[in-house]
Amino acid sequence: MRTPIYEWHKENGGNIVDFHGWDLPLYYEGILAEHMAVRKKVGMFDVSHMGDIVVRGPDALKFMNFLLPSKIDAVQPGKCMYTAFLDEGGLLIDDTIVYRINDDTIFFVPNAATTEAVLNWLTTNSKTFNVKIIDLSTDLACFAIQGPESRHVADDLGITFPEPFTFSFQHDKYGGKNGVNGKNELIVSGTGYTGESGFELIVDAGSSNEWWKAAIKSIKQHGGMPCGLGARDSLRMEKGMLLSGVDFNRDRDPYECSVSFIVEKLDGFIGSNALKRRKISDKDIFRGFILDGKQIPRHGYPIYYNNEKIGIISSGSISPLLGRAIGLGFIDKKYMKNETTVQIDIRGKKSEATVSRPKIVP
Repeated sequence: MRTPIYEWHKENGGNIVDFHGWDLPLYYEGILAEHMAVRKKVGMFDVSHMGDIVVRGPDALKFMNFLLPSKIDAVQPGKCMYTAFLDEGGLLIDDTIVYRINDDTIFFVPNAATTEAVLNWLTTNSKTFNVKIIDLSTDLACFAIQGPESRHVADDLGITFPEPFTFSFQHDKYGGKNGVNGKNELIVSGTGYTGESGFELIVDAGSSNEWWKAAIKSIKQHGGMPCGLGARDSLRMEKGMLLSGVDFNRDRDPYECSVSFIVEKLDGFIGSNALKRRKISDKDIFRGFILDGKQIPRHGYPIYYNNEKIGIISSGSISPLLGRAIGLGFIDKKYMKNETTVQIDIRGKKSEATVSRPKIVP
């Protein structure tokens, strides 16, 4: 599968890799340069491989409140929130951003690898609700513009820069017509996956290349560059952001994943009964790890404390800001305190690491 911007990526130095069946750029100039562009200036990612799903109908809010542990009816129109779909066992199927368009329309963005599973989950559980589920994943494109200079890019594009977790419909001057409301509009959203100030543009696929090229022109004027999957991964790891299918894969609950804040209700949602039981059980906890050197801890590497296995690494990278290897993973709660020294087995050699909160770089 390919996004509407694929030809541009190929013609402009994108190093294309297979990401869950999608041909996407891993990097252009280099992961380090792109990472630091976002931290210091501005960068843009093509994230059009992500899903785009609308739930519409008189029971839209009621249905989403049944599906999610968060209070969706408390989110005001024009606001969005981070939450996750849970299964009957209280385990994360996928995390997502949910947008409340109005009382009858909810829009959300699942991860690329889980879009089909989420669609099936919605369909299976919607039979007693008066809703229509609409998959717009191939009709829309999404670009994440991130970094300290992103506000100036919004000005250059003639759009209003959004506050965090707010969004607005703004005019698609390049003629898109297949947006969430089926009008000549785009969504400008105060969201991202880098921990930096920024916004995301959700646009009609037909006008996406014009928006992309206009944004690239502005970004280069402000010292930035296009960015690929490599920088997106290292940026999110520095900030302790979960990656669906890697850090969790229907095997962890919100308490283990250190996102307990999404559980805003005691009951009435799928997985609530199991989650109440799991909350009081002895479980691991999601933490960050800072290593002494640059040997990267990979997914599945075991974590030890005094030769006792206490956990496992789920993600690892080099932190360009720290100049050291970092990891994310799950350990026994007894060892979760910041600055605790543990050992990570990297190809048979135990390397010392310091435990931190998941947001490794403040």
